[in-house]
Amino acid sequence: MTSTTEHPGTSPSPTADGVTVVVMSRDRREDLLATLPRHEAPVVLVDNGSTDGTADAVRAALPEVTVLALHENVGARARTIGAGHAGTEFVAFADDDSWWAPGDLARAVAVMRAHPRLAVLNARVLVGPEERLDPLCPELAASPLGTPPHLPGPRLLGFIGCAAMVRTEAFLAAGGFDPVVRFPGEEERLALDLAAAGWDIAYVDAVTVHHHPSTRRHDPAARRAAIWRSRLLTAVMRLPWPDVARTVVAGLRAGAPERRGLRRAVPDLPAALRRRRRVPASVLADLRRLEAGS
Repeated sequence: MTSTTEHPGTSPSPTADGVTVVVMSRDRREDLLATLPRHEAPVVLVDNGSTDGTADAVRAALPEVTVLALHENVGARARTIGAGHAGTEFVAFADDDSWWAPGDLARAVAVMRAHPRLAVLNARVLVGPEERLDPLCPELAASPLGTPPHLPGPRLLGFIGCAAMVRTEAFLAAGGFDPVVRFPGEEERLALDLAAAGWDIAYVDAVTVHHHPSTRRHDPAARRAAIWRSRLLTAVMRLPWPDVARTVVAGLRAGAPERRGLRRAVPDLPAALRRRRRVPASVLADLRRLEAGS
């Protein structure tokens, strides 16, 4: 499939060119067969070593979708692989249980092109058939970093992976999602590196992503453990050592899942240390503003 392939039932839109939707998934075949046709742009599906026949099922049912079938689960690195394959100016990320609202891919592209230093646009997220606003969105809208005149919305130092459109050049130059953090919590290290390189991230409430959480969700305690694993590894890679120590102490005090996450980070600490590069003072100052405002 080339980057100009359109989905059946969608109308070509000259304002929506230059974007590919990259979806990463693992063992969510039925979810994908329902959500992939909703995307109003060419789609690259990166399958993280599924064992439920996902790749073959998507190829058979949706031949217009480009399927990259990996032999193992590489976590969020799959999105980086998909972005590298896309070959378009922008990449919109989606999960197997999310999709961009009709017309909003084109709207997001227009916003990105109007703001050339914007590396990541974070859309608002509506959850479930009842379309509840994701509780993270009000926090993003009230970012202590404010809304500078050159941005289309509040400036951020993080984002929601399944609700982001990225400028492909900036995303790949910053390393995309790395093989150390993997998933979840993969956004933080990338956001820090984009800011260090002079790029911006903004929340744009006028653009919407729908998220209907899959019935095959992981145990919340396991997710908390995974988030704290990522939090510690990101701190080791980018933050001053006192911040790393505070992360460890906070995790130890938080509860059993958080402590389990810290333990799970230990095997990856050598890789994190090899990639250690402290963020500049300006980015650290923004982090402090966010901590003070939370």
